[in-house]
Amino acid sequence: MSITLRVLAPDKSVFDGKAEEVILPSTTGLVGILPGHISMVTAIEIGVLRVKNEGKWASIALMGGFAEVEADDVTVLVNGAELDSEIDSSSAEKAFDEAQNQLNQFEGQESSTEKIKALENLNKARARYQATKS
Repeated sequence: MSITLRVLAPDKSVFDGKAEEVILPSTTGLVGILPGHISMVTAIEIGVLRVKNEGKWASIALMGGFAEVEADDVTVLVNGAELDSEIDSSSAEKAFDEAQNQLNQFEGQESSTEKIKALENLNKARARYQATKS
């Protein structure tokens, strides 16, 4: 048995194919999906979706959204997404380091709009970097 996985961003279909297993970065933690999973809807955190097909794992960096599991169909609607094969590892690592340094500038400060934006940028950069390390 297999799962049909669709990952859709506003500007493109990122992934549309079969999978043996899917691991979603939900807002309540990682959720593993196997064939026959119960129906559900969950919010998706900025993070990495892992998909197993033919015994090999691939990663997709997700920029937040929602996922619906219905029978053996998983549909993930996200604000943005990139396949691991489309991300340059060295530029992703550099962007992650820069985002970390940017957030460090706000250390010890109360929450501010700039600090929240820096944290979101760090989470996005981390997801892209982690996706290259699958």
